[in-house]
Amino acid sequence: MTGEDSSLLVDTLFDLRLTQEMLDSMRAVTDTRPIQTVLNTHGNGDHCYGNQLVPSDAEIYSSQAATEDMAAVPPAVMQALQEYDLGEELNAFVSYAFGPFRFDDIEFRPPTQTFSGTLSLAVGGRSVELTELGPAHTKGDVIAHVPDARTVFTGDILFIEGTPIMWAGPVDNWLAACDHIEQLDVDVVVPGHGRVTDKDGPRMVRRYLEFVRREAWERHRSGMEPFEAALDIELGEFADWGDPERIVVNVDSIYREIDPEHEAAAAPELFTRMQKYRASR
Repeated sequence: MTGEDSSLLVDTLFDLRLTQEMLDSMRAVTDTRPIQTVLNTHGNGDHCYGNQLVPSDAEIYSSQAATEDMAAVPPAVMQALQEYDLGEELNAFVSYAFGPFRFDDIEFRPPTQTFSGTLSLAVGGRSVELTELGPAHTKGDVIAHVPDARTVFTGDILFIEGTPIMWAGPVDNWLAACDHIEQLDVDVVVPGHGRVTDKDGPRMVRRYLEFVRREAWERHRSGMEPFEAALDIELGEFADWGDPERIVVNVDSIYREIDPEHEAAAAPELFTRMQKYRASR
């Protein structure tokens, strides 16, 4: 999305899967048309740690809730996970998930503009509609709809052929977010992770979320603990999606919805359970 004022709306410049070739290709454009408008769709590091790389006068937008998530997990926390002995299983998961990446050279740069609800922007001469659909994946998920391009950028509301992970929930909000995306007048759907898709994208994610909700409810009624339930669920059509161990987090989040007395597991415990799930498979 470039325009006469050399603006570019992006989700992040710190995608953990960016290759050097991709970065060089981006640099060929940004050297002559510097990025001036950035959207952090939510507060996870792979969608906001790259803020330091844009010009100092660029405007960086996010929801207020996403900004709070960013403040809770600064790069120093990720660096500490890599440096400390956290026990065999937790160390193994940290190595698997974050081992290839450095966090010690990231200077976190917070958003310059925050909002709640909706916000209309003009970016490169085009109208861009920002809509907060969280809490779902995280507390403050935002999508960016570009009407004249018939395109929507969904952030991590959509993982395409990768397992979604529900840090916040509730699942009904996430299902409503999928419905919202499907109802937009768009042809192109750009997910937070995975290939560019169309309206089959939100349909696939909705199908997964409905499946996990149904399976988690059944096991909660039978008295299973959340980790036991996650291990017991046969993934069926979703078994080949990447990162299937995320069902551990999803089931725990749904149990929290079912029973307000359920004490949500902390992130280190969930990481440990995900490693146990991976080992069991």
